[in-house]
Amino acid sequence: MNHKPLRLNIFKEQKMKKESSINLYLNVEPTQPSTLYSLSENAITINATETSVLDDIRKGTRKFLSLGFTSVKLEGSWSREQQYAVIQAFYSPKQNLEVKFASETTDDDRQWLLAHKKALYFVRSLTNETPENLSPEILSKLSADWLVSLVDDPLTVSVKEIIGNELAEQEINGIYAVGRGSERPPVLLEVDFNPIQEKDVSCVLVGKGITFDSGGYSLKSSEGMLDMKCDMGGAATVVGALGLAIMLGLQKRVKLYLCCAENLVSGHAYKLGDILKYKNDLTVEIVNTDAEGRLVLADGLIAACENNPSLIIDAATLTGAAVMAVGGDYNALFSLNKELAAKALNFACNVNEPLWQLPLTLNHQFKCPSPFADTANSRPQKGGGAGGASNAAGFLSRFVEGYEGSWLHFDLAAAYNRNGTEIMPEGATGLGVRTISEILIKNF
Repeated sequence: MNHKPLRLNIFKEQKMKKESSINLYLNVEPTQPSTLYSLSENAITINATETSVLDDIRKGTRKFLSLGFTSVKLEGSWSREQQYAVIQAFYSPKQNLEVKFASETTDDDRQWLLAHKKALYFVRSLTNETPENLSPEILSKLSADWLVSLVDDPLTVSVKEIIGNELAEQEINGIYAVGRGSERPPVLLEVDFNPIQEKDVSCVLVGKGITFDSGGYSLKSSEGMLDMKCDMGGAATVVGALGLAIMLGLQKRVKLYLCCAENLVSGHAYKLGDILKYKNDLTVEIVNTDAEGRLVLADGLIAACENNPSLIIDAATLTGAAVMAVGGDYNALFSLNKELAAKALNFACNVNEPLWQLPLTLNHQFKCPSPFADTANSRPQKGGGAGGASNAAGFLSRFVEGYEGSWLHFDLAAAYNRNGTEIMPEGATGLGVRTISEILIKNF
């Protein structure tokens, strides 16, 4: 549909004072259009290229957001993936924005879109929450409550929390050490989703839930600490993925572990030079208290292995090295199984989420040596030195012994962008949720 464009200043003067909603059309062309969107008296048309439709929709949506509209009604022909692209981009952490689905949307597509929107909004709202309002216990409770709310029969979900000193009593020493510097206790959350009362666990999800990361005694700079409310993005991602899979009809037994803690400085905080001993008898020297994510995930991975699952997936905003390697638009994938990694990459492609595999071999287990323990938690240099993301993955691989070939590690470099991007809003993106959900639903 063609619309006569108006000058931008005229459009704002005439429309913004009268209403805050607008009709949105899509125009797809074989070659790059001259403008990302066109304006008319009562509508905006996004102009997209056939080879990059979804990205162009997101770009166009992000561009016209500056006009101040708080509601869009999709008109004409839109696929569900195209509508979801608008939902992803037409979002703000500062105000409520509404996307009304196209009238031609089928009932199946409408239910699909509602499920995806619900999961996306949950993950973004949780991740964008101020750290004062999101203690480890609150993160655990909100996550468990949301998952329970998605099932018709509450008996299909069981929830267990291990809190504070109970962690030390049960030798869950990584989460306890990282969280003990805070007045608000650390938590290991276990959720067991078992809709058909299966004995065997199909998959275990493990999420890093650092609700605020000061760096501990390896203190971050003010700039580096500013957005560390997002360091529980891995926990939010695996919860969102399981929730989305449940809404899409998941019929497998899946367990979820959230490793929740605040990494703060106090007289009781863990220190450089400390040595932690894990349940699997592995000892770890602390050479960087800001490499805390892998310490809490280690406990979650040990718990995951105890369930003898077919698949283990962990997700974490783990390393700045991953961001340096793949940028803020891609998540990084690590696996010791080439076939498993290829399937995960294919699933990511199918759901239009950017994912890139980085190197990992068993040799990476030995990249952080210690003269006092089996391994250090990093290298004693800024950022952990060269290959930091792979070295962190190598550290984690020590805690999936016997399950190395059925383990996937997601380093969520694209989970959060303070100022947004040309295709994503400010704050949490929700990228990674659909990929992990797709893995849960599909049979390997």
